[in-house]
Amino acid sequence: MFEQNDLHELVLTFVYSGVGMLVFVAFFALVVRGAPFSVIKEIEEDQNVALAVLMGSVVIGLSIIIAAAII
Repeated sequence: MFEQNDLHELVLTFVYSGVGMLVFVAFFALVVRGAPFSVIKEIEEDQNVALAVLMGSVVIGLSIIIAAAII
């Protein structure tokens, strides 16, 4: 059913995905701790669209980099 090479690539895909998620979590924690204001409060309560767009852009950029590493 699976060849040895296919199984190896599948395992590597899961490893890279896990590392990518850890990078996401670490980045978000870094931004939340490093910002002089509450990022969650600014986006949710104050509806700061500029901050939401900035955070979304960074997340998309990280996603592209992680996806390129997986493929």
